[in-house]
Amino acid sequence: MGTRRFTRLDTLSRAFAALVLLATLAAPPALAARSKSPGFYSNPLKPHLPEDGVIESCADPTVLRGPERGDPYWYMYCTTDPLNDEDRDAQGKWVFHKIPQLRSLDLIRWEYVGDAFQSLPGYAADHAGLWAPDVVYSAAHDRYYLFFAVTDTTETTCTTDSAIGVATSDKPTGPWKFSDEPVIRPRKDTASSDPCAFLWTFDPDVLGDSVGTDSVLYYGSYSGGIFARKVTLTPEGATVGADETRITIGNRYEGANVVSRDGYYYLFGSATNCCNGALTGYSVFVGRSTSPLGPFVDREGQSLLDTQVGGTPVISMNGNRWVGAGHNTVFQDAAGQWWTVYHAVDRSDPFFEAAPGFTKRPALLDPLDWVGGWPTVRGGFWASDGKMPAPAARDGYSSQYRTKLARPHLPRERIAAASDEFDGTALGASWSWVRPPDSGTYSVADGTFRFQVQKADIHLTSNNASLLTRPTPKGDYLIETKVRLDVPDDGCCFNYAQAGLVLYGDDDNFIKLMNTSMGETRQTEFTKELASAPAGWARNGNTVIGAPSEDWTYLRVAVERLTGEARRAAGGDLAAYTAYTSQNGVDWVRGGTWTHALTHPRIALVAMGGGGDFTAEFDYVRVYALRAGEPARR
Repeated sequence: MGTRRFTRLDTLSRAFAALVLLATLAAPPALAARSKSPGFYSNPLKPHLPEDGVIESCADPTVLRGPERGDPYWYMYCTTDPLNDEDRDAQGKWVFHKIPQLRSLDLIRWEYVGDAFQSLPGYAADHAGLWAPDVVYSAAHDRYYLFFAVTDTTETTCTTDSAIGVATSDKPTGPWKFSDEPVIRPRKDTASSDPCAFLWTFDPDVLGDSVGTDSVLYYGSYSGGIFARKVTLTPEGATVGADETRITIGNRYEGANVVSRDGYYYLFGSATNCCNGALTGYSVFVGRSTSPLGPFVDREGQSLLDTQVGGTPVISMNGNRWVGAGHNTVFQDAAGQWWTVYHAVDRSDPFFEAAPGFTKRPALLDPLDWVGGWPTVRGGFWASDGKMPAPAARDGYSSQYRTKLARPHLPRERIAAASDEFDGTALGASWSWVRPPDSGTYSVADGTFRFQVQKADIHLTSNNASLLTRPTPKGDYLIETKVRLDVPDDGCCFNYAQAGLVLYGDDDNFIKLMNTSMGETRQTEFTKELASAPAGWARNGNTVIGAPSEDWTYLRVAVERLTGEARRAAGGDLAAYTAYTSQNGVDWVRGGTWTHALTHPRIALVAMGGGGDFTAEFDYVRVYALRAGEPARR
């Protein structure tokens, strides 16, 4: 449950902060930047409200630098939500602000300057939300354009007919005027016979912040994927071309943000559940292309349109308090350093107060580094949870930030007693079953353990899958397996046939890394499950990592025992579990880090989630002493 953030005890400090902010805003631009711009900041950003308090949730943030001559401000816009734990009306109901607007001189201290809208466009249903804003400026028309998703329209009687709208203004914070019609109308899912099945028309992003009249509009989400169309800005709004180009496969990405750099267009997209409280695994991935319309491929050359869906991680959870880092916006500061603003979830305070299940998503800021032509947040350390050098928000200044690259976890010597090459004709004595399967459903032959995929699971209250387990070694270690799942390479739907590794405490306490079939995609999925959680909190959460192979997929989990206060607070054998995947066993993709207090966990292999028509093969289980990485709980 969230905790109340504001009491009379901090009134004086808030008032002082407000005076400092007002002095900064009132000072001449050059003087304000020189005398008031802080050298450091810490996450989350806490935009100030005019009278009292701060903004605690700014989901789906987008940032625009004041493009007009003489405008010293940066602007940020948030999705429709309450501003903080206390944002209720006289009847005690949440107040949903229709796209909160913020401004800042230094990218660190932000002030709330009102909501973009007090009403809905005429084509929106009465209960519709306005989500995921994107704002651009057109010098050709001397106008600002605010694009947004409308969650439900009046075009049908269905409640699933989302669309993209636009409003215009001659100022970056309005007043805004809605266009009469949507830019992108609701799009029927023609593959479905359901009359209310629509593709998700969410999350608009226009290529560029300052554009002439023509650009590219990106939109879409999990249902259908991300799409793009040519867009033309007009004095009244925007029009789009008839041709729609699919940019990503469905069931993987949303929240597109596209930027250009050094001859490439980089598509940032977010994956998995945005709003799962303390177990939110939402993460950002990237692909690049020489064309703004794709095809976009990841660092390994895998297309974001492939069934084995590509995407190089940009930020995921790193084991500190921040999870669910996603729906980001990317920009350069005045000195050319790249930064990203994104929302995330504080594991210790994941929900609005007294509303478990209603995830609070504050805005965070971190530097974006480019390594070999590929972006990663904070050199691969990802979300920061301590003092950080501030951006150079004004011309003539430079940030004190310097890139330091995180080191990956690597294997040292193999621990033979904990490993198995499956060289014999039967399982070794160190293996034991949880819920032994029929002996005809598995075998050891030709250096491979084969296991028929069970129509079973280990998920919340459904715990009937068989697990082949063996003890874990003492200390820190790295476990690796090579797995092949004979689900067809293409097509939908083989949900949720999967095979892979489990760090198994019991049926309700585990970490698992799987090669999984999801809809029309094949993905590597990294999951945490807890036996208990406070009322309204999730017990199971997942993220995804690199693309699986059409043949053998390699899976690794690095296990680092945590010590000191963190372990004592957990009340168990607390460890950090970091996932890696590979298509060839050489080039590894690092994913997120879950922390978990598992008591005497065991290494387990599992093949489950589908019928008996598929078979999983495991080539080996290898356990190594761990050469510690540095992906950063800081």
